[in-house]
Amino acid sequence: MPDTTDTSPAPRSAETFAEAEDALLSRWPETRLEPSLDRIRAFVSLLGDPQTTYQVVHLTGTNGKTSTSRMIDTLLRALDLRTGRFTSPHVERMSERISIDGEPLDDDAFVRAFNDIAAFTHLVDAEQEHPLSFFETIVGMAYAAFADAPVDVAVVEVGMGGSWDATNVADGNVAVVLPIAVDHTRYLGDSVTDIAVEKAGIIKPGATVVLAQQGQEAAEVLLRRVAEVGATAAREGVEFGVISRVPAVGGQMLSLQGLRGQYDEVFLPLYGAHQAQNAAVALAAVEALTGGGPDAEPLDAELVRAAFAEVRSPGRLEIIRRSPTIVLDAAHNPHGAEALGAALEDSFTFDPVIGVVGVMDDKDATGLLTALEPHLDHLVATQNSSDRSLSASALGVAALEIFGEDRVTVVADLAAAIDRGAALAEAGAAFGDALGAGAVLVTGSVVTVGEARAMLKGRI
Repeated sequence: MPDTTDTSPAPRSAETFAEAEDALLSRWPETRLEPSLDRIRAFVSLLGDPQTTYQVVHLTGTNGKTSTSRMIDTLLRALDLRTGRFTSPHVERMSERISIDGEPLDDDAFVRAFNDIAAFTHLVDAEQEHPLSFFETIVGMAYAAFADAPVDVAVVEVGMGGSWDATNVADGNVAVVLPIAVDHTRYLGDSVTDIAVEKAGIIKPGATVVLAQQGQEAAEVLLRRVAEVGATAAREGVEFGVISRVPAVGGQMLSLQGLRGQYDEVFLPLYGAHQAQNAAVALAAVEALTGGGPDAEPLDAELVRAAFAEVRSPGRLEIIRRSPTIVLDAAHNPHGAEALGAALEDSFTFDPVIGVVGVMDDKDATGLLTALEPHLDHLVATQNSSDRSLSASALGVAALEIFGEDRVTVVADLAAAIDRGAALAEAGAAFGDALGAGAVLVTGSVVTVGEARAMLKGRI
């Protein structure tokens, strides 16, 4: 049982971003959960139920939520709709979690948003068995900020699961379910069926549900939920999908079948088949939100092309540096690592590829490393600064079983590990037939990627 002691601070106004951030982080962390919507419901009620004042696109799934939410956001703004976007976790700064009009709140706006809700947090803490968590507090903060803006549409990514995720106090006009795989087993269950049941909880009566391609077990659960609540399903591979994709310089060229028409010659500046599928899902979600059924007119094709060309997703196969090339990707579970590996083979010709990998200790490190092994010439096992990080030495032990002794180096300091990876990439000829056009891939955790991104941006 979790410790029920209320250690949350007395509410106070913040004068700086650092003070607001510290006050939020002093609450229960995201990794400490007590599955319930009681606290967040009480919180948003005190705030005037801001989540009811705009349309909502609600996203769940194991991987791809952040990239897809960014695509949806960009398309909606191209349609002259004002948007709010809530994503988690952040890559570098907490303010990334709350965006309005496509931009994270600046420091002053973040402080104002925190101060607007701070006075209500202690009322919830006093009345509930457990205090508001960090995640519940920042969800309420985001919903209030969106209402205050005000936005036309909020694009909301769940934190974990769906049914009891704090974001689920909002009723999505459109629910998006990205591919479901096994992750967060401590809270969601250890089977795809159990996890799908939790994620299906965001599907509300009367909503349109945009379903990415799923395995049979997950699909059955999701479609059963659709029928039970009287929602309408749009399925990838049936009502919409990717017609074709061709890797291109800086991304890929797509032909997409939407719910209302076909859109050709769409350039997406992101890599991998999984991002093409995310684009199809995003397009279908926007069509569903803005214009009815299959008889509705398609979106303007030039508008769609222009919007997708602007999409960015930091830390998702992001090239952050050249000479040698350093690529960042936030894959943190086997499903994500498989998509990453496929994208490396599909879109790049790096030789060798040196992996700098740091993972969290509650993740399936062995599964992730197994998925990455065919695509990496050498692995540098490292760790990030979080107290939840698996130690570099423990990761190295796991890696030895998969990569072999000659292909593993252990460097605990992340900056030194990246430098070691860069040196190995530059010495590409040491890996047999490699021509020396090597690259470093930093992956394994959003935290690892965020810390690496901050370091490398500072060196440019």
